[in-house]
Amino acid sequence: MTALAPGSTIGILGGGQLGRMLAVAAAQLGYRCHVYSPESDSVAAEVAARFTCAAWHDAAALAQFAAACDVITYEFENVPVGPLGALPHGLLAPGTRALEVAQDRVREKHFVEDVGGTPAPYAAVDHDSELAGAVDRIGTPGILKTRRDGYDGKGQWRFENAAEAQGIRIPQSGSVYEGMVRFEREFSVILVRGHDGEVRFWDSPVNTHRDGILARSELPAPAIVTEQVAAARALAQRVAEALGYVGVMTAEFFATADGPVFNEMAPRVHNSGHWTIEGAVTSQFENHVRAICGLPLGDTASLSGRMVMQNLIGEECLAIEQHLSDPAAHLHLYGKAEPRPGRKMGHLTRVG
Repeated sequence: MTALAPGSTIGILGGGQLGRMLAVAAAQLGYRCHVYSPESDSVAAEVAARFTCAAWHDAAALAQFAAACDVITYEFENVPVGPLGALPHGLLAPGTRALEVAQDRVREKHFVEDVGGTPAPYAAVDHDSELAGAVDRIGTPGILKTRRDGYDGKGQWRFENAAEAQGIRIPQSGSVYEGMVRFEREFSVILVRGHDGEVRFWDSPVNTHRDGILARSELPAPAIVTEQVAAARALAQRVAEALGYVGVMTAEFFATADGPVFNEMAPRVHNSGHWTIEGAVTSQFENHVRAICGLPLGDTASLSGRMVMQNLIGEECLAIEQHLSDPAAHLHLYGKAEPRPGRKMGHLTRVG
C-alpha cells in the first residue's frame, strides 16, 4: 500500500470516545477526520473536521461519506456489516471479516478454537427450550450472554445454580451460555498489525472489572500473567493474521492454572490500552492511524515499569481538582454531558 499523505481524510464509523482519541492522534500526524454516526451528540465529532449524522442503513449518506474519505476505520464493533458491503474495495481497514467474527460470540469462539485457542466452556442457546440443557452440560455457576450486541456488562445474566436460569427468555438473535472460569487475573494482549503484516505488541496490563465494566488497567502484571503472555500473544497474532487484520486489535484473557483462556476480542482500539497515550513511545491510537494509512509502525515500548489507568465512571468525573492534585496524573475527559451511573466519562492515567 502507498502511504496516505498528510492532509488525507480518515473516515471514522462511530462517534464515541474511542473515535475522539483516534481523531486527536490523526490530527497530530496531519490527517483530517470525518466522523459518521447515527448519534447527533457525538463526542468524536467535536474534534473532527467533518461530521455526518445519518443512519447506518442510509445508503446515500454512507456513499457520500465514503467518497469524501481516503481510508475508513471503525471505533466500535457493532457497526452493521451489511451496509459496509457497498464501500469501495480496500477502503475499510480493518475489513468486515473482523466485524463478522466479533459481532457473534458463538462464531468468535468457534473461530478462536479453529486457530488453536481455548475459550471458556460454552454452548449456543438459540431458543428458550435449549437453556436448561446448556446449563446441565456446562454446569454452574455460569453466565448467559446475548449472542450479539452487549458490552460493559450489558446483556448478561449470571446463574449460581440451575434454578436461577428458569424463566429466562432468549432473544431472537440467540445467546451463549458460558461456564465460569477459575482464574487468577484478567489481562489484555494489545497488538497492532500493518498492511505489510508486521505485528507489534504493547506490554499486557492486568485488568480489574467492576459491575462488568473495566475499572483499572495496570502494569506491571503479576507473574502468573507475565508467564502466560507469550502464549496469549501467539494466539492473538494467529487471530489477526487469519482475519487479514490491519490496525490495533485487543484480545482479553483469563490467566488460569492451566494457561491463558480466551475471553473475547475487540477489533479496534481498546479501553485497556488507554495508558499507552502517556505510557508508551507510541500510543495505540497513533499506531492505529499509522497502520491504516500505510505508515511505518511506531515503537510500542513502555516508558515506565509502573502505570495505572483508572476509568472515571458516572460522577467520578466531577472531582477534577481532586484528580489533578496528583502531579503525575493525566486526566482525559470525553466531553459527555450527562454522568449517568455505569457510563464511562473519562479516564485518569498515572505513570511511574
